[in-house]
Amino acid sequence: MEEQLQILIERYPKLSVCKEDIKKAYELLETAYQNGKKLLVCGNGGSASDSEHIVGELMKEFKLKRKVYGKQAAALKEIDPELGQVLADNLQGALPAISLTGHSSLQTAFMNDVVPELVFAQQVNGYGNAGDVFLGISTSGNSKNVLYAAVNAKAKGLKVIGLTGGKENKLMKYADVCVRVPETETYKIQELHLPVYHCLCLMLEQKFFGA
Repeated sequence: MEEQLQILIERYPKLSVCKEDIKKAYELLETAYQNGKKLLVCGNGGSASDSEHIVGELMKEFKLKRKVYGKQAAALKEIDPELGQVLADNLQGALPAISLTGHSSLQTAFMNDVVPELVFAQQVNGYGNAGDVFLGISTSGNSKNVLYAAVNAKAKGLKVIGLTGGKENKLMKYADVCVRVPETETYKIQELHLPVYHCLCLMLEQKFFGA
């Protein structure tokens, strides 16, 4: 963990002010994954793309190989030698993560029928379990749909991580840890969000697949 944090700070010195919060966010995620839990993540606009990006780094290989070995590989080949061999050769280890920004049929139905700003909160209601982690990405930290989701996550026993800009914001109130990158303009905040979550994903991959 310290190695990746050091690399991050060397490349982006201004993120040194976030180092301890990034470490705390990592520890929440590590604990969740050690206990068989998952990550729920959401945001709007560019932050919606970041949500999908994070899931992509966690659900498949990032930098390290994550081959399927042992009992799982044997079970696959026992069920069907031919198909099982292909699966064993190509499946990759995953850290379960769900972006709440997809699922267009669910989202459009709920937004049309109920309250649009609760669309992420509704998915937290369905997917979230105590011990999971909710990551809300908001450059302002005040996006209402993210705030509603954070409140519901907290009520259901999820840990809450915020990823925001530098200004004090409402998401801080509900977050167990809020990583506030030291910028105030939206595009500059987004430029610093990416190295932060890449660092988190690299540390998680090293922890769970480094061997």
